[in-house]
Amino acid sequence: MNPIPPVPARRPVADSFGRPLGSLRVSVTDRCNLRCRYCMPEEEYAWLPRDTILSFEEIDVLTGLFTECGVEKVRLTGGEPLLRRDLPTLIRMLVRNPRIKDLALTTNGILLANQAQALHDAGLHRVTVSLDTLRPERFKALTRRDSHAAVLEGIEAVARVGFKGLKFDTVAIRGFNDDELVEVIEFGKQTGGEVRFIEYMDVGGATDWSMDQVLSQAAILAAVGERYGRIEPLIEQGSSPARRFRLPDGTTFGIIASTTVPFCATCDRSRLTADGMWYLCLYAKDGIDLRQPLRGGASSEELKSLIGSVWRARRDRGAEERKELEQVGVRAPLIEVDKLREDPHLEMHARGG
Repeated sequence: MNPIPPVPARRPVADSFGRPLGSLRVSVTDRCNLRCRYCMPEEEYAWLPRDTILSFEEIDVLTGLFTECGVEKVRLTGGEPLLRRDLPTLIRMLVRNPRIKDLALTTNGILLANQAQALHDAGLHRVTVSLDTLRPERFKALTRRDSHAAVLEGIEAVARVGFKGLKFDTVAIRGFNDDELVEVIEFGKQTGGEVRFIEYMDVGGATDWSMDQVLSQAAILAAVGERYGRIEPLIEQGSSPARRFRLPDGTTFGIIASTTVPFCATCDRSRLTADGMWYLCLYAKDGIDLRQPLRGGASSEELKSLIGSVWRARRDRGAEERKELEQVGVRAPLIEVDKLREDPHLEMHARGG
């Protein structure tokens, strides 16, 4: 049998600052089974109309076009992606694309124990679990749900079925979980997962964000260093949002410091919502509708040309612009709550966070 020939390398489309189109976050649903105070703290939201949600076939087509423009990393998000029925079916479709080098999923973990085996069997490469606290009572206060045990069961299932490269995303909030940084790192050691601390970001608007709640990268390093000693920064190539560090015992962890140390200069990622709106920046207020031309019969070449031309004109540097607002003392939540109710795309649960 003749081996399958390698896929020819394609030069990624680059934006006006030379940033390549390399990573795509695909939201498969705007629904979530938690109400985390830093993301979507209200019980009811303006949900995306059901008839606008992309089918798996439509997601597969659009993702394929993005990979022809240079995307090699795809991450499935939500809302909570495991709420989307038959998600392994989509994964099996995506893994057939040889241009996708990394297919990952970010989940809150509540439904993971029951689905981990099916996700693994479908070919999913990696899993990231949101883990903001190890204390059940804090979890309930943060999420307004009593599901902490289910998250831990899901994490156990990830290791049991054979996933590699497990990561934990921990939003570090001053006055809430800033005393758990070491505990989370130790939990990562025990479970074989790498922790990524995320600075509390001023996206969305219903979260009551304020700068004094942000636990900065510098503060995180100081707290972790107090327990472990000298922390060594890792010098790595690539466009990962996390800057990684090594403890004296070899344990690594990351920090995503979008709020205090923006990384716009190397950002290669964009977001596709569950209803086909394409956002070039997490802070962007307007997106590009790809569903309408897709369902209207646009050819693959026409859609690919649209994606390429939009990305080439991209000048977004949202985190840097938000940082600049501090100089004039007007940094506040990105969008007022009333505006969020008018347009569900403005909230992070709709665009994949």
